[in-house]
Amino acid sequence: MLSFNDVACRRDGKVLFSQASFVIHAGQKVALCGAYGSGKSSLFAMIRGAIEPDDGVVSLQQQVGITHVAQETPSSDRTALEYVLDGDQHFRTLEHAIASCGDDDGERLANLHADLDQAGGYTIRARAGSLLNGLGFTADQHQRTVASFSGGWRMRLNLAQALISPNELLLLDEPTNDLDPRTVTWLSDFLADFKNTVIVISHDRYFLDMVCTHIVDIDYTQIKSYTGNYTFWYQSSQLMAAQIANKNKKNEQKRKEMMEFIQRFSANASKSKQATSRKKALDKLDITEIKPSTRKYPFINFKPERAVGDQILKVDNLSAANEEGEILFSDVSFIMNKGEKIALLGHDSTAVTAFYELLAGERDLGEGTIEWGQTITWQYLPSVNDEFFTAENDLELVDWLRQFSEEKEEQFIRGFLGRMFFAGDDIYKKSSVLSGGEKVRCMLSKIMLAHPNFLLLNEPTGHLDLESITALNNSVKEFPGNLIMSSHDHELIASTVNRIIEITPNGIIDQLMDYNDYVKSDKVEKLREELYATTTA
Repeated sequence: MLSFNDVACRRDGKVLFSQASFVIHAGQKVALCGAYGSGKSSLFAMIRGAIEPDDGVVSLQQQVGITHVAQETPSSDRTALEYVLDGDQHFRTLEHAIASCGDDDGERLANLHADLDQAGGYTIRARAGSLLNGLGFTADQHQRTVASFSGGWRMRLNLAQALISPNELLLLDEPTNDLDPRTVTWLSDFLADFKNTVIVISHDRYFLDMVCTHIVDIDYTQIKSYTGNYTFWYQSSQLMAAQIANKNKKNEQKRKEMMEFIQRFSANASKSKQATSRKKALDKLDITEIKPSTRKYPFINFKPERAVGDQILKVDNLSAANEEGEILFSDVSFIMNKGEKIALLGHDSTAVTAFYELLAGERDLGEGTIEWGQTITWQYLPSVNDEFFTAENDLELVDWLRQFSEEKEEQFIRGFLGRMFFAGDDIYKKSSVLSGGEKVRCMLSKIMLAHPNFLLLNEPTGHLDLESITALNNSVKEFPGNLIMSSHDHELIASTVNRIIEITPNGIIDQLMDYNDYVKSDKVEKLREELYATTTA
């Protein structure tokens, strides 16, 4: 369906990739992987025809249509359902043609209805409704106008519009952003059964594992394709690199021993033949070149200064409302025990953030109470960190981090910044010019500096690349203290937490349950329906 033949891409004088040759066949689900700035977006743009390769040829099979998710959603009075239907332009064309037929167009009308049936036009509204339901819209929201939805929900509408398209090639760039875990699971299942070809960029490892059958990896300006899902590729590539390194180590030792023997016995008549033999063997000794990778894994280590005691956290009767007075959650009460790591879920990200703000003392408590254990020292990573990087606080990074440290020595501060890839003159960058990912890495440095024994992490993977997410995942898994964490990254939650709390406008669902079981639990779904039914009653 799609082939790259000796393709190169350069940006601002830098080679992103070159001599790229690979083929994507119809029906494959392909994950496009690579470090930040490796050229994934440029490759997407080449496929769409938005940019031309600097060298080589990108060939798309004739008659293949391409669909990608729109990044903007114009405010519109069209209903959500009709907006989704707009994603199938062939259906809309047939619909318009049928509507334009007159009384004397019987044969044409019959042919158009046959074409409509062939195109799935008689089931399209049901399919559009199913897509909306899967993406979290309630039945009554199908008829709401596009203009009435917030930005995050409009992006879901764009995703639904792309998913209903009959085009043979679907391009998805971070489709799980802003999706709650249940919706990510639904989307994963939907795409796994999707008949058309999918190429996806995503930092969600669970999603890639569930959906993708092939990997196209950009690393060190080279593009290589592999069969298998993300975990299989990652483990295989790590194993291969380890095997090459181990082989090289053994061969280097052999080389050293041979060189010593040759130098020692070359002039010895009785052993000269053996020395000559070793010279020949030395020439054949293979040392495989290991090219440096563009992937970098930060060193993240949350090491508490003191262990937690028996009293951790008691929350009683917490409630919160938005600016319009709508209830975000009410009557949230629970006791957190030693050793627990909680995943905090919620259908509304505003509600989740409001809960963290209450715990962090950044929001008026109202009538509820929060009791922290006397041994607890917590640190909070907010989902939006702009307040830490304001124009008034536009410091060089070394000074930005220094303000949160009792130890002011620059070498000490450099150590924490270096763990997060801020080295050399980077530590003198102004905080105002940082990217989203750099800001998150600064915030993680700030937390490590404080050595807390309790972590409050609200969407910690936002703006991070896969390598940083992997490092964060490992650090959270090994963290000996308590934590409450929210994340769209399924693997991060599934591999670290041992308790789930989901907040709703009418109470909480509180389960000591494996996260994978929780997401697909009929019992939980029934509880959720009961709580939300109370809201609409």
